[in-house]
This record gives sequence, C-alpha cells and structure tokens, in this order.
Amino acid sequence: MNETEPTVVPDMPLRWDVFCQVIDNFGDIGVCWRFAADLAARGQRVRLWVDDASALAWMAPDGCLGVQVRPWNGTLPRADEPAPDVIVEAFGCEIRADFIAYAAARAQASGVRPVWINLEYLSAESYVERNHGLPSPVMSGPAAGWTRWFFYPGFTRNTGGLLREPGLMQRRAAFDAQAWRIRHLHDAEHGAQVAPPACWMSLFCYEPAALPGLLQQLQVRPMHTRVMVTPGRARTAVQSVLGQNSDETGVKPRQYQHGQLSISYLAPCRQTAFDELLWASDFNAVRGEDSLVRALWAGQALVWHIYPQHDNAHHAKLHAFLDWLQAPSSLRQFHDTWNGLDDRPLVLPDADTLAEWTVCVRAARQRLLTQDNLTTQILGFVAEKR
Repeated sequence: MNETEPTVVPDMPLRWDVFCQVIDNFGDIGVCWRFAADLAARGQRVRLWVDDASALAWMAPDGCLGVQVRPWNGTLPRADEPAPDVIVEAFGCEIRADFIAYAAARAQASGVRPVWINLEYLSAESYVERNHGLPSPVMSGPAAGWTRWFFYPGFTRNTGGLLREPGLMQRRAAFDAQAWRIRHLHDAEHGAQVAPPACWMSLFCYEPAALPGLLQQLQVRPMHTRVMVTPGRARTAVQSVLGQNSDETGVKPRQYQHGQLSISYLAPCRQTAFDELLWASDFNAVRGEDSLVRALWAGQALVWHIYPQHDNAHHAKLHAFLDWLQAPSSLRQFHDTWNGLDDRPLVLPDADTLAEWTVCVRAARQRLLTQDNLTTQILGFVAEKR
C-alpha cells in the first residue's frame, strides 16, 4: 500500500503538554488520545490535560505507557517535573492561564521557550492550506512575545495530514474480516447457527432525518443486512425509530430482527475494537472527525454524518470533502440526503453501487498513504521551531 513511515525521531524525548476540552460526544478525546498515544509510541512523553476523561475508561482502559492523564484543573507540574517542550491546544481550547504562567516562568529560568501549537479541526476546505503553519504572535500576558503556530490536519500535501500510527495498514491487511463476523454472530446469537448476512453495516451517527427511511428499506430489500449500532446517540436514534423502549429492568434489547434487517446493539469498546468494526463492515456510517479518518483507513464504502452547525457552515465543509474524495454522483447524493441538505428519498446502494463507493474510498486512501501522517509532520515541525 506504499504506506509512509515516520522519518523524524528527536535526539531526546520531548515533554508534550496536550490540552483537550470535551465539548460533546467522543471526538475531541478520541483524537487527542490517539495523538497522545502515537507520540508516546514514538518515544515522546505526554501529559494529557482533559476536563472529562470518563470515555477513556472504555476507549483506552489500559492507558498507555508514556501518557499521563491529568485533570484540566489539576495541580500544576511540580518543580522537579520536566517543563514542557511542546504545548498543544486542541480544537481551539484555551489553556489555563496559570499553566501559561507556569510555562513562562520555567522558560525564563531555562532560556528555552516551548513550541506552542494550536491543533485545529479537520477540513478539506481551501483555507486549510492557506492557514496551515501560520504564526500567531502572543501580544499580552506572561507569554507575551511567544508565537503560537496554527497546525491544520488535512487531506493534501500542503496540510498537516491525518493521524495514522505506524503499522496501521499492516494490521489492516492482516485482519480476518470473516473470522470477526463469525465471532460476532456466535456471540450475538448465543452460539445458534444463523445464516450469515450478505451485507454488514456499522452505524455511528447523530439523528439523521433519513434514518427511518434507511431502516425501512433495509427490512424489505432483497439482501439480508446486519446493522451494528454503536452506543449513545446512534442507538437511541435507532430505538426511537423502531419504537423500542427499556423494559421494566431498564435493560434494552441487544438484538432486533425484522424482515431482511437484523440489528446488533454494541457495547462501548476500545479504539482498536472500533477500528476492527470498521474493517469488518461493507459500509460504514460514521460521524465527526476521528471516525471519518478511521473509516478512510478502513477502505470500505462510507457515509459521513458531519457535525451540524447552526449557520449551516457544515454544508460547504461536507462538499469540500466530497470534492477531495472524488465521490461519484450517487455517493454525493446519499451524503446530501443523509445530512439533511435536501428532502429527497434516501436511495440505498445496490451491490454494484456499493462496490463503486468502495473503489472511490480506496483510491482516496492510496493518495493519503503517499503523504506523511499528522504525528510525523508535527514532530518535524517542532524540530524546525526549536
């Protein structure tokens, strides 16, 4: 697959302070954890400051050697702890004022300022290439005279790239989707012998208006489809459409079968297990930023439920992504309807159309694999600025 591997290895491990505020859902902490863990795997030392680390209990229950998770308002590093070499504020969060004062005092004492990076949101829009790597002088406060640097993830060579840990594509190539499906059916059906579905779909979404149409069509289409529904908003949305409620014990059903549609309601899982879910599926419905990137690496047909914004700015963002993806007209139309940009009936892809979408995603993945990944690029950027 011509996967590029990291080429930048610092002479000495650096201390990274990564700041993350969880606005809603799991994308913020998901991206920041993958980034922190990737840095640590490359020999770096990371303090991850987060205001809500609860999702890590299932997302990364074993933690990661080299990553310390610290509460957003926790105690500042002690005098005997390393000062930050790199400060990363993710997704426009504002770092605590007392931490900036602490970092400035340590820098004044050592004579070495940390590299300060503002890690931005992912987009395929043209402004990303224009703004990537631009400086933002700090004009006031204890860090006056410092420079923050805008670092934009993206899909092209003139951006910061996407998160892709070393060896990911080798693990993807070695993955046995058929064995995964057999295990899932055995666990879901409690060992009963059931006919394997013709199509497997993962569902990680918000509350798309087209969801009722999707589920209704899946019940009557010729091929048997199993939809694997992620917990949280996707599960709640599906059960609302199907009229399913909690029983008297508060336990919701794990399975649903009607016509040609069977549904598995999944439990929260590790990030690695989520990746395998995407690898095992023929069609991935994903949302937000982290799962979109992982769906691209999965190389299966996908639809992206973009995070809706009140001013509809997400419309241009979605279409810029579809332009970069070189999406065929059927996939563009599916995205528009799935995201509520029009009120047309949702048209499910047949086998040939799904295969066309898969070819499109894999061609896009191949383009990405010729570019350096996000962590490699940040390491190189920091090496230049130190």
